[in-house]
Amino acid sequence: MDYKKAGVDIEAGYKSVELMKQYVKSTMRPEVLTDIGGFSGAFSLGKIKDMEDPVLLSGTDGCGTKVKLAFIMDKHDTIGIDAVAMCVNDVVCAGGEPLFFLDYIACGKNYPEKIATIVKGVAEGCRQSECALVGGETAEHPGLMPKDEYDLAGFAVGVVDRKDLITGKDIKDGDVLIGIASSGVHSNGFSLVRSVFNMTEESLNTYYDSLGTTLGEALLAPTKIYVKTLKSIKNAGTTIKGCSHITGGGFYENIPRMLPDGIGAEIIKDSYDIPPIFKMLSTDGDISEQMMYNTFNMGIGMVIAVDKADVDKTLEAITAAGEKGYVIGKAVAGKKEVTLC
Repeated sequence: MDYKKAGVDIEAGYKSVELMKQYVKSTMRPEVLTDIGGFSGAFSLGKIKDMEDPVLLSGTDGCGTKVKLAFIMDKHDTIGIDAVAMCVNDVVCAGGEPLFFLDYIACGKNYPEKIATIVKGVAEGCRQSECALVGGETAEHPGLMPKDEYDLAGFAVGVVDRKDLITGKDIKDGDVLIGIASSGVHSNGFSLVRSVFNMTEESLNTYYDSLGTTLGEALLAPTKIYVKTLKSIKNAGTTIKGCSHITGGGFYENIPRMLPDGIGAEIIKDSYDIPPIFKMLSTDGDISEQMMYNTFNMGIGMVIAVDKADVDKTLEAITAAGEKGYVIGKAVAGKKEVTLC
């Protein structure tokens, strides 16, 4: 008896690392002091010495059951972008710059080419975030997970000068809420998605004119990463008073997280076009409007609060970053909750 016969292939692990090295190297920043394969990743903090009061930020998350679609479609090159996005988007909500990322892949069996493809997506997400992939772990779990399945998670560390922290404390009645478009469902609500649609290869590969693509491609579209967009807004001279990443819990749970006591949010439903995938979900699943807005991002991946005077330059900065922005509502005096109107 040996480890391989017990279900863990050490040689496959070595091969996975060799295959992924080229992708990891493409994410390196000057601050990275170690190569892949060590016991830890070293990252110099020399550059943050110029900050008055540097504050470290962290975020951790995974892709949820969205990975089930990757299994069915045998498409694993973008799910890593989702893992990075879910973490770095939380970091930038506080005004931070993501510095580095680490991933964790648990699998039933280590197929080196598949693992390398997953990490290729992680590296792409890191490049979009301008952060370094400094390490990770691939854990083979025979008997715990099916051979062809895996789970993917990770965490990001960022930094911000304390004076630039986005806390929401200064949001006031009359401030404007700007929504930045999502790429689709992102990485939340897939347990409901999988209950609405038939999760077969045939169903996911079916083309729909209303979507302009197949169902599977629409659902598997990687989560938007908003790092460069938030940086563009800041560089335009806008003070972002509050920022909310619209993840699990949709509008109702996430927008109040950026609001101070005594301030609520009014969202105008027809202020932007809701992507067709959400309309299909609502119709095919007979899902109420309240549940849709309480589960999905409904086409808005990030909401920021700004002063009225900053609206035009904020929208211009979003456009300059290659994204779409909309005035979707305003902050109002009242309970710390969301009202759709």
